[in-house]
Amino acid sequence: MVQSSAITVTAALLAALPVHAGLYNKNSPVVQVDGKSYDRLIAQSNYTSIVEFYAPWCGHCKNLQPAYEKAAKSLAGLAKVAAVDCDEESNKAFCGGFGVQGFPTLKIIKPGKTPGKPIVEDYNGARTAKGIVDAVVEKMPNLVKKVEDKTLEKWLAEANETAKAILFTDKGKTSALMKSIAIDFKGSIQVAQIRNTDKEKASMELFGITKVPTLLLLPGGKEAQGLVYDGELKKEPMVEFLSQAAEPNPDLAPAKAKTLKSKSKPKDTDSKKASKAPAAAGTATEEVLEEEVTESPTPEVETQKPIVLPDPAPTISTLEDEAQLAAHCLGDRTGTCILALLPESPDEIGAKAVVSLSEIQHKYKLLHRNIFPFYVLSAKNPGYAKVKSALKLAEAESQIIAINGRRSWWRQISESALAEKDVSQEAIEGFVDAIRLGEGAKQKLPAGLIPEEAEEPSKAEAEERKPEETPVIVEEVKTEIKDEL
Repeated sequence: MVQSSAITVTAALLAALPVHAGLYNKNSPVVQVDGKSYDRLIAQSNYTSIVEFYAPWCGHCKNLQPAYEKAAKSLAGLAKVAAVDCDEESNKAFCGGFGVQGFPTLKIIKPGKTPGKPIVEDYNGARTAKGIVDAVVEKMPNLVKKVEDKTLEKWLAEANETAKAILFTDKGKTSALMKSIAIDFKGSIQVAQIRNTDKEKASMELFGITKVPTLLLLPGGKEAQGLVYDGELKKEPMVEFLSQAAEPNPDLAPAKAKTLKSKSKPKDTDSKKASKAPAAAGTATEEVLEEEVTESPTPEVETQKPIVLPDPAPTISTLEDEAQLAAHCLGDRTGTCILALLPESPDEIGAKAVVSLSEIQHKYKLLHRNIFPFYVLSAKNPGYAKVKSALKLAEAESQIIAINGRRSWWRQISESALAEKDVSQEAIEGFVDAIRLGEGAKQKLPAGLIPEEAEEPSKAEAEERKPEETPVIVEEVKTEIKDEL
């Protein structure tokens, strides 16, 4: 059978490959998560995340890596940028649960109405650092209240004992920085934004604000003084300044915020970062604040249910000997076929190519569409060395070629794909489609590679055999008729 050793060959190739270390090392700004840590690091978080589902051998994943790490640096402190190695056996069911069918797959995950059950959305935007950053920032929960002169008093009166922070700015849009700070102090400091316009001067005059942007902290309590931050608008120093009133939430925010004790006097009111401003009215108390929850109209995606993955695609057939090679691909009447030429020493390209070809073949079968036959031609087949030698291909390297015996041409997958080890399903399918559409240059097969067909018997030889064969056939027919009668 042609397929008798296909599974064995593929298994041997995959087993001989080195264990992947993943694309992102421990020093990368991208956080590596798996099925076990996802719930703790991503699903339970108040922060928006983007998660890449990848395989270390995937060429497109490697191409995305620099931009993804750049996005992670830009989003540091604002959102989480994570990745899952779906090539790890322990992660395959987890990746399947997210509907991952190709690599890389990116999904934005944001807090949902119910803690621990986030909203999962596909990211289909540009695979650039800017595109990723813009999309994630847009999905960040906005807990910053837009306040005007006419609504300020009402906002200050709400939960009056709770510390409050106000950003006076000339911007109408809430920045990612302020969104993230509101998330950091969710449940302990209410954050608002007042835009500086000709119509909104009373609020600034009330607190003695003379320039924008200015961040004001109202720790709360009748005796508390307002504090003005005059440092740089950067995450770390701003969080440190607001920490005078409450500790920021840990990375994994609990269901309830820590107990907040309002203080009658601010810390270090003479420091460079703070100056006096009129206090908001209120009474100092101690209370446990319930965590607020943001709502989203997007339906929630359950990801924790047991997942049953489909069976892997059947492995493509292996050509066992020269006779099979000639019959399927190297005959003067054979059509186009795709060959994965695998050397004696298994390599990564060959193993992944066989998997990709198997997936493509299975895909076309399920769609009831015709496609060229795909075969493994291993070094065990004597025809392997002949093909490699005739086409002048490197003996010890895996190759993917298309060959047509009837039209006497052959074509190799692009050298760049081999150099980058990009033999993913997408890359090979592109190669196959180009052949189907007649795109790209083909090379003529060298003389002698296609075996000469055996000569047909002469007319005289056929006539000699005819008298012997005909009576036997006639006699059989007569016997059958007699039996029926």
